[in-house]
Amino acid sequence: MNAVLLSLHVLAAIVAVGPICVAASLFPAEARRALEGRSADAGPRLAVLARISRVYAAVGIAVPVLGMMTAASMDVLSQTWVIVSMGLTFVAALVLALVVLPQQQSLLAGIAAGSDTARREIGRLAMVTGVFNLLWAAVTVLMIVRPGSTTGV
Repeated sequence: MNAVLLSLHVLAAIVAVGPICVAASLFPAEARRALEGRSADAGPRLAVLARISRVYAAVGIAVPVLGMMTAASMDVLSQTWVIVSMGLTFVAALVLALVVLPQQQSLLAGIAAGSDTARREIGRLAMVTGVFNLLWAAVTVLMIVRPGSTTGV
């Protein structure tokens, strides 16, 4: 059962978190192109990138759920590497839900309206998206290295 849960957890992470990281990372550069008028179809691409981020964020809820189920079945929920990973995952989820997704929506509206503040928002979004990606990179490393783990997996 552990192997099945672990496989589902890893697959969910790849299928859900990967697209969010890519779409969210592409969004600021595409927003700059749209703001500077360098791309006639940047608007529709921005909308698609925002939608990918939003939809896969909902699907991504499966990652921590499956992760906790896997950790419980392997009896490692109390190990430091799991607790730190869960904490980082929680912070990443907050960054995505409270900053990245709302800023994407704000930029979509701002660029459509020709807002002057959009350029600053793009830089801020790029930075926060980088933080989001770094949090997931840290979680991934913890899942692989598992410092102090006694699972033998």
